[in-house]
This record gives sequence, C-alpha cells and structure tokens, in this order.
Amino acid sequence: MHELSLTEGILRIVASEQKKSGFSRVLEIDLKIGEYSGIVPGCMEEYFPLVSKGTAAEGAKLRMEMLPAAFTCTDCGWSGPIRKHTDRCPHCESTAIRMTAGREFFVENLIVE
Repeated sequence: MHELSLTEGILRIVASEQKKSGFSRVLEIDLKIGEYSGIVPGCMEEYFPLVSKGTAAEGAKLRMEMLPAAFTCTDCGWSGPIRKHTDRCPHCESTAIRMTAGREFFVENLIVE
C-alpha cells in the first residue's frame, strides 16, 4: 500500500517542477527503482491514473527502470551482485556483506511540454 503514497509523492515533485519551470503537461515520468526497494511497479501503474487525474501528469507514461542490487564484503573487499537469499560473499564465504545499491527510488527525468 505504500505505493499509493509514493505515487502521490511523485505528483508533488511534478507540481513543484511545474511551479519552477511553468510547463503545461507531463508526457513521461522516468523512475529508477532499486531491486530491494520493496516497491511493486504494477501497483504504482495501477494507482497513477487515479492519483494524477486533473494534474499536469494526467495521461503521462510511467517508465520504470529496475536497478540491480550490489554488495561489498567488508572482510575481503569483493564487490558485486549476489544471488537472492544468499547471505555470504561469493569470493570468501564471509557473512560480513553490506548492500551498497538496490534500495533506491527516485524520479530520474520528466518529459514535458
């Protein structure tokens, strides 16, 4: 259900940018979503038409790019992706791994007219 509040947040960003730039409508919104962000893109696509109705973003296309997760091992220094549900470094088998990317969520770009 947090996708609803995130979708409303996107529209607040649109309104803020519209106030700054004075565009009349949004054609496309490009989003970046981390693999481990917990966001369900399908839910956002479902909420967007309802929430954007009557705004500059009504009818805009949502483009969502999923960003892969990345990890670093604090024992051996290895960095990269790991298989889901794995809690060990693929290089040294240490459990001292830390996620360095994969929780992101942000508006990358607005295409406006």
